[in-house]
Amino acid sequence: MLQRLLAPLLVFLLAAGIASAAGAGIRVEKAWARATPSAGATGVVYLTLVNTGPTADRLIGASTPLAAAAGLHIMMMEGTLMQMHHVDALDVKPGETVLFKPSGLHIMLTNVKQVLKPGDRFPLTLDFEKAGAVEVEVTVLPVGASSYP
Repeated sequence: MLQRLLAPLLVFLLAAGIASAAGAGIRVEKAWARATPSAGATGVVYLTLVNTGPTADRLIGASTPLAAAAGLHIMMMEGTLMQMHHVDALDVKPGETVLFKPSGLHIMLTNVKQVLKPGDRFPLTLDFEKAGAVEVEVTVLPVGASSYP
């Protein structure tokens, strides 16, 4: 009788451990996007990555069902001009916090499939070399937003 009662608990605990290990060391906070004027527009996602683990990890990609593509980009001053560059991957050292923010690192969404309105939420998957796929919910803020409230 006791074995029948403990078996489901053991399965639950093992599943919880696997889910935890999949995102081990990486925490995503304050994921937000700006509203878009129309479907087909380019969108942008900002967030904070925190590596709480003992080893470095590498962000190698992002995706969302809401856009045709999602890519890592950075805005940088080059002389007197602000330039945007694609980023192939981003190293996140142990104990490091990486801020994705306007005029800096961001995730660009290409060909957004629907209008993003303030208050909307959508899923985003961040792909890491070690932590694997980390799912996050993105909150849409108004067009002029400059940070997560």
